[in-house]
Formats: sequence, C-alpha cells, structure tokens
Amino acid sequence: MLTTGSFRVKAGYLTAFLLLLVSYFLIFFTLQQLLRQSKWVEHTDLVINNLETLSAYLNETESSARGYVLLNDSDHLETFYAGTKKIDSILKNTDSITSDNIIQQRKLDTLKTLVQEKLGRMYRGVLLYKQAGNVITTEMKAGAGISKNLTINIKNSIQQMERAEKELLDLRKEKLRGVSVSIKIIAITSLTIAVLLSVYSFVTYSEESNAKAKADEQANSYRKQLEAKVQELQEANLELEKLRSLEKFTATGRIARTIGHEIRNPLTNIALASEQIKTGSNHDEETTMLLDMIERNANRINHMISELLTSTKFALLQYSKISINKLLDDTLELAKDRIELKHIKLDKKYSNAGCEIFADTEKIKIAFLNIIVNAIEAMERDKGILEVHVWHDSGKCFVKIKDNGVGMDEETQQKLFDPYFTKKGNGSGLGLTHTQNIILNHNGSIEVKSSLGEGSVFTVMLNSSDGSTPSTN
Repeated sequence: MLTTGSFRVKAGYLTAFLLLLVSYFLIFFTLQQLLRQSKWVEHTDLVINNLETLSAYLNETESSARGYVLLNDSDHLETFYAGTKKIDSILKNTDSITSDNIIQQRKLDTLKTLVQEKLGRMYRGVLLYKQAGNVITTEMKAGAGISKNLTINIKNSIQQMERAEKELLDLRKEKLRGVSVSIKIIAITSLTIAVLLSVYSFVTYSEESNAKAKADEQANSYRKQLEAKVQELQEANLELEKLRSLEKFTATGRIARTIGHEIRNPLTNIALASEQIKTGSNHDEETTMLLDMIERNANRINHMISELLTSTKFALLQYSKISINKLLDDTLELAKDRIELKHIKLDKKYSNAGCEIFADTEKIKIAFLNIIVNAIEAMERDKGILEVHVWHDSGKCFVKIKDNGVGMDEETQQKLFDPYFTKKGNGSGLGLTHTQNIILNHNGSIEVKSSLGEGSVFTVMLNSSDGSTPSTN
C-alpha cells in the first residue's frame, strides 16, 4: 500500500524521467538537424575549395604552356599536360557535388565551356609552335587577345560561383547556430526542470526515509531481542541435550552396575561349584570337558561384565596438555594400515591457530580411534573419503569426522551409543559406548548426523585449555 509521501516521491521521479526522456528525443532530433547542417557546410566548403583549386591549376597550366613556348623546355610541356588532366578531374568532381543546385549547375556548364575553349586554344598554340619549328607564329600572337578574354571570363565565372557558395555557407552557418542554440535551450530547460523535480523528490524521500529509518530501528531492536531469545533457547536446548546424554549415560551405567552385580553373584557361585566338582576324583573325560566349558564361559561372561562396567562408568583421568592437531595425527597413524588397505582418501583441515586441550591422551585417542575405525568400515574400497576437520570457537575445540559410507537411519542413530547395540557381525557393541564415556568424562559432547547412503558426520566438542587443569570426576 503506497503512502502519500511514497506516491509523491515516485510521481516526482517519474515526471523527471519523462521530461528527461522528452528532452532527449528533442535533443536527438536537433542533433540530427545539426549534423545535416554540418554536412551542408562541409559540402559548401568543398565546392569553394574545388573552385579555388581549379583556378590555381588553370593558372599553372597557362604558365606551363607559356614557359614551354618562351623557353622551349619540355618539362613545362609535361606540367601542362598533367595540369589539363587535373582540371578535367576537378570539373567532374565539382559537377558531381553541385548536382543538387540547378543554378550552380548552369554556371558550371558555362564555366566548363570557357575552360574547354581555353584549354583547346592552349593545345592549338602548342601544336602551332611545334609545327613552326619552335617559333612563335603570327597566328599565335593574334590568338593571345582572345585567350586573355577567356581567362577573364573564366575568372569571373569562378568568382560568381564562389560568391553564391559563400552566400549559401553564411546561410547554412546561421541555421547551424540556430540549431546549436536550440539544443542548449532544450538541454538547460530540461535539466533545470529535472533538477527541481529531483530536489522535490529528494526532500520528500528524505522525510519518508527518516520515518522508515525510525521504524527499521525499532524493528531491528525487536529482531535483536528475538535473536537473543532464540540464542538463549538454542543454548538451553544444547545444555538440555547434554544433560539428557549424561542422564542416559548415568542411567545406563547404573543399570549396568546393577546387572553386573546381580549376574556376578550367581556367576561366582557357578565358578566355585565348578571348581569344587573339578577337584573331586573319578571324573570321566566328558565330565571334565563339560566342567572346562562351564569355567570358560563363566570367565567369558565375567569379562563381558567388566567391559560393560568399564564403558559405562566415570573413570579417573590422567590429564596432560596436548595439541588436538597432534592428537588426531597420532590417532590417524594408528589407523593408517586400515586406511591404506581400503585405499581411502584422507582430507585433513586443521585450524591454523591450533587448539590445545587438557585430556587423558591415551583414552581420548581410543575415543577418536573408535570413530575413525567405524567410519573406515562404513566406506567402500577405493571410493572412501575420510574428512577430519578441526576448528576453534569461543574457547572450545571442535573436531568433525565425516565419511561417505552407507550412513544410518534414525532408529540406529538413537541407539548408537547404547551398550551392545551393533549391526556388525563381529562387533561387541561397546566401542561407541566407550567413546561417549571418554568424551563425557572430559566434560565434552559428541553429536552424530547421518542419512542412509550419504555417510555420517561425528562432531566432538572439547574445552580448550586455559592454563589450568580441569577438575576431575
């Protein structure tokens, strides 16, 4: 919806644009007139120049003919012949450029007749001179008066044509000045109107702009407040996700300890009973085999319970300060054989500034190694690309490990860190549980994003070192 101010601004600019457009059309039209008049001025100058050149060549030709007769010099004769050819060319050119002027054509016809008669007498004089053995004859002397009159008539005819062309030149120059003045008037008038309308539009626009600026400032203030609230909600949501992960991990550990305690008690009794029976005498071979089987599986169950408890409880860490870049390089070195075996391309992008953390070096290596090994196993041979990126932001170190493997569905992602959850044929299901345990022990977080057929991305966040050793759990 247009406001009154906006309408005035648009109307002002539109009017200015239309006036400028009209003025441009007028200027274009007058420029065409100016070009046309300029061409006529050039045309008149060309005619005058031709007439002056014709007069000069006539004088030169006549002088050459006299020089030949008086001095008997053949060079003058060559100049005479060359001059006659040039005169003929100039007459043809003048006839062509004056074809639009009937009066000048008539005068030019008279001039051509006089020039031809003049040149003819000069040719005949030269011929008589040659026939008389290079002696001036009486007939040549008698024709001198006629030739003089022809020269005067030619000169008068050329002067008449030049005067006529000069009058045309003055007239055309006057028209040219008129067109130039018209262009100046149109340009100045249109520019003045356009400036006035632009000033009016600018003033109106400034008023509207000030009002809009105030509204934008108020809207910007509301936007910043909303962004701050959104940021607070995002931070709160991240904290909530961390708390949920920690709560889930704690609950899993509690359940694991309860199950471990409940299983170990009867398991201990089974082991003791088996050992007691085994110490007895008179056992046949089958009984001994069965007792060994009971003992072996009891030990296996006990080992599995120990692994479960280890991967689901907070541990005492041995902290040391280490560069996250070096830590990842060392971890990748441990997986080097697997990477080379599957011909996987490794893409490392580390932060130039580097990032140092306080961590239990060996345990955190295990955590990253579990993620990297899972990524390698998820990718096809000769097609895999493993990306390891590190950056630093707001006192935190971020590590992104990305693969282009088979990916995971939503259900798998939800259960990924649960103990004994695995889709591998030979997996224990405790690797990523242990990884999460280590990262949570370091007061960090781990996130995973994946889609089937598009690979997976694990993002680990760890607190960067600030010169003090972190508290232990």
